[in-house]
Amino acid sequence: MSSLWESVSRSAGAAAGIFHGRTGSIALAALGKGSILGGRLESLRGRTVVLAMRDQLASAVALVELDGVARRLVLCTPDLAPEQLAGVCAAAEADLVLDQVAANPEREELQRRRTEDTEWILLTSGTAGEPKLVVHSFDSLAGALPRHPTSVRPMVWSTFYDIRRYGGLQIYLRAVLSGSPLVLSSAGEPIREFLARAAAAGVTHISGTPSHWRRALMSGDTALINPEYVRLSGEIADQTVLDSLRAAYPNARIAHAFASTEAGVAFDVNDGLAGFPAALVGSADSAIEMKVQDGTLWIRSGRTAARYLGGAPVPLAAGDGYVDTGDLVELTDGRYYFRGRKGGIINVGGLKVYPEEVESVLNADPRVRMSLVKARRNPLTGSLVVAEVVLCDGEKSIDAQTAEQVKSDLLNACRRTLAAHKVPALLRFVPALELSAAGKLVRPGA
Repeated sequence: MSSLWESVSRSAGAAAGIFHGRTGSIALAALGKGSILGGRLESLRGRTVVLAMRDQLASAVALVELDGVARRLVLCTPDLAPEQLAGVCAAAEADLVLDQVAANPEREELQRRRTEDTEWILLTSGTAGEPKLVVHSFDSLAGALPRHPTSVRPMVWSTFYDIRRYGGLQIYLRAVLSGSPLVLSSAGEPIREFLARAAAAGVTHISGTPSHWRRALMSGDTALINPEYVRLSGEIADQTVLDSLRAAYPNARIAHAFASTEAGVAFDVNDGLAGFPAALVGSADSAIEMKVQDGTLWIRSGRTAARYLGGAPVPLAAGDGYVDTGDLVELTDGRYYFRGRKGGIINVGGLKVYPEEVESVLNADPRVRMSLVKARRNPLTGSLVVAEVVLCDGEKSIDAQTAEQVKSDLLNACRRTLAAHKVPALLRFVPALELSAAGKLVRPGA
């Protein structure tokens, strides 16, 4: 096993990698020569450290410094409520919370040595209640990633994600291990400012959730960058958002990936189509095996996390090593399509509604940028389907008569495409939809 710092040190001589944060930058080569933690590094050896810095640049540096030194690294995003952070600290048996690390002090020259096979603790991305703590190793997170540049032309990575979430961490590790520059986002940063920073750094590869990308498209600022590769993950990538990104970046490769914090990365789809080929399921020749059981996608691979941490023991994988992703899929014409999460189904009089299926119909209208479908309690049917819709030009840009026509068109599209119980009983226009720290739509009860 190797540590992240050892990987950085091996490539420091040739690597041009730089972490670009909103408030500053730091070169990977500099991290290979010394420590910004200085004398504190030895005091953290063998300890459980909770990384709770607001600044992603500080977090990016601390991960390099502490992997192979700390017993456990617990990655927390700044959106955690105080009681959630306290619960995480208790479950992880934390020795201390590291919430302030300056990214650009004088670095102290010291002999760093590896003594620990550090556990990386990631939090699941639910937005309510206590998140689950998922135990990974550096190898399970990075074992399949390239350790050198994968193209002749230098890559510059960027991501809308927070690097302390699984999706963002994968991009962070890709950049670090290949010696590529990485442009980090910042919580609350305007999309225009972030994309302008990415453009200034010469971004070539950039990732985010479909909701991240819908917001970027709605902002009108996507033309600030000219990437070679655009990646979506974390949510269902419907055909509309894929086509919209193809129109925005006609020369880029548009890909969407499937991964979960527990099961790791399963696959990338690069053909520009929603869903994934059925041939990926059941193949015994791949290092990543997938099966569909009771309509749910299961994954087995070397990228799977080791276990959950804290509380009553909860098995992460079944006895055969497969992990239940909780994602429902359906086979149509030789291709599997994601329908939603098992826990997100709306029950209308005993009939099932997948919110994402209805959202896909609404989002297909060129006047719609994004939508959220949810349940409203009803004494007769148990629940009704309601929809909140964000228009591309904003709901204030059209008069009341036009708004009613758009609403009628959307509901008629649902009636033509969906079963009657799936058609929203109520549809309203909203200026924006809330995203979680993981860049996903905040769904009730998620």
